[in-house]
Amino acid sequence: MSSLACYNEGVAQEFFPLNKGGAQEHGYRWRDAEIKNVGVTKPASSLPANIQETDDSILKEIIGCAHEGTCTEQCTRGFKIKRKGLEFYRSMKLPLPRLCPNCRHYQRLAQRSSIFLHQRSCACAGAQSRNNVYKNTVQHAHGASPCPNKFKTIYNPAAPEIVYCEECYRNEVI
Repeated sequence: MSSLACYNEGVAQEFFPLNKGGAQEHGYRWRDAEIKNVGVTKPASSLPANIQETDDSILKEIIGCAHEGTCTEQCTRGFKIKRKGLEFYRSMKLPLPRLCPNCRHYQRLAQRSSIFLHQRSCACAGAQSRNNVYKNTVQHAHGASPCPNKFKTIYNPAAPEIVYCEECYRNEVI
């Protein structure tokens, strides 16, 4: 049974991104984005860097997304700032966004932790981490020998993070 939604319009695309060819290769439907003339009245490059320099006239503008539709993030090419949004940016002293809501959403997704688990060994080498960046504060049960514990974690073994097993972690923080 096939999905009612096209692959690039569903949540699967957020977790398992595919391009059009890859999706079609797997037998998934794909809908090409409609190229809309959104009538951009203000390019993102012309927005002030500081929210204090922004007046209420921005509410009438259609801001061009900095990606200009060249990304794979379902770019809408243009967007408007709503009054409540402008009030929020002002209260938090945040600059106006340069990306459309879809592009911002995909940028946030890229910062999430992985949903995949990787087999790793504890990075505790006895008196310090295996990469010698962290010095242990107490002696662990395995003594001066490297910790033998293996476990699954979202941190890829190729990633730079120092990941201790639960026992070594508890020794260091409790």
